[in-house]
Amino acid sequence: MYELLFFISLLFIAFFYSSVGHGGASGYLALMALFSFLPEEIRPTALVLNLVVAGISFMLFARRGYFQWKLFLPFAILSVPASFLGGMLNIDPKWYKIILGVFLLFATSRMLGLYKIEEVKKEREIAVSLGLMIGACIGFFSGLIGIGGGIILSPIILLLGWGDAKEAAASSALFIWVNSIAGLMGQWNNGMTLNDQLWWFILIAIVGGFFGSFMGSRFLNNEKLRFILAAILILSSLKLFFIKASFLLIN
Repeated sequence: MYELLFFISLLFIAFFYSSVGHGGASGYLALMALFSFLPEEIRPTALVLNLVVAGISFMLFARRGYFQWKLFLPFAILSVPASFLGGMLNIDPKWYKIILGVFLLFATSRMLGLYKIEEVKKEREIAVSLGLMIGACIGFFSGLIGIGGGIILSPIILLLGWGDAKEAAASSALFIWVNSIAGLMGQWNNGMTLNDQLWWFILIAIVGGFFGSFMGSRFLNNEKLRFILAAILILSSLKLFFIKASFLLIN
């Protein structure tokens, strides 16, 4: 029964995160911490699942024509090296948990329309220099606190008016995928321990990721995706505030 509850929870996490183009790393970390996995297993296992789900999400959103290289590359070019730099620093992560949690709540309130800011047009041209700077900051910040970065990238794309929810999902999915590859390589070089049931976890994540991405890319409109993303941001913010930092770090 205990194991079945974990599998069901894993399925729903993969489903909802993938519906907005996310891999679900923060959800997997929290879930495995809740179910008392070995600490050395949690981070690499979450990275593998993140890689699988983000890859599926990217493929399905891209097949529907929502992916744009011009929306992905400015953020991605500097994010990976910056994340390595951030990961090298030994800084108390609890302050960064709080900062990120506040930022996510701010972005969520904006998307839900809880306060008014002059609206930007979706057709607004992407500023490459600003995208490079934002990507570097996200990568560096992600390395410091151990997240994939997509959960920050999606609301930024929406707030800047550079794309709609589905375009943001497609770009965020590939953004998460490349950063997950980098993180997994770092784990591999340092030696890593994976859970014995990883293949079952992957299978469940594939099912949840496929159906979530399928629903998000085909049937959920942009307004619904915005509210799903807002709900995920709220939950992630609460986890950042209340879950121990040791379960949120991905080196």
